[in-house]
Amino acid sequence: MGANVSSPDQRYSVTPDLPSRRPWTPRFESQISPYKVKSPLIVEIKNKNQWKSRLNALKDTNKLLVIEFTAKWCGPCKSLEPKVEELAAKYTNVEFVKIDVDVLMSVWMEYNLNTLPAVVFMKRGQEVDRVVGVKLDELERKLHKYAQSFF
Repeated sequence: MGANVSSPDQRYSVTPDLPSRRPWTPRFESQISPYKVKSPLIVEIKNKNQWKSRLNALKDTNKLLVIEFTAKWCGPCKSLEPKVEELAAKYTNVEFVKIDVDVLMSVWMEYNLNTLPAVVFMKRGQEVDRVVGVKLDELERKLHKYAQSFF
């Protein structure tokens, strides 16, 4: 009992269509690893001095600063990582930084945050907006809005 490939009722071909098959390509590590791949587009803030110097460098510019507050143990934070990396690649005129709350709890507390993940948008040293939780559409909408504005 063989499959009749030419039958109109047949959904799938028994013989593979080799020319149209795509070669295997490796997935990004961030899709298979619970830990973030180091993105060259997102600066990971490691200490208070690094944070202060980054913040001060942008105070007198119109450049948008996007701060991603995260933690290694936070599942929702891990699910947000690929989207933030995608946005950092798309919005190259925006400064993206990542702060692990277990490393810099004091910075997280300065923003009166109590939920992870949290993304804070800053211009000229002032907070202009934030997104708390995994809200991908809202994150992209606000990023687009503030990346284009010149206040």
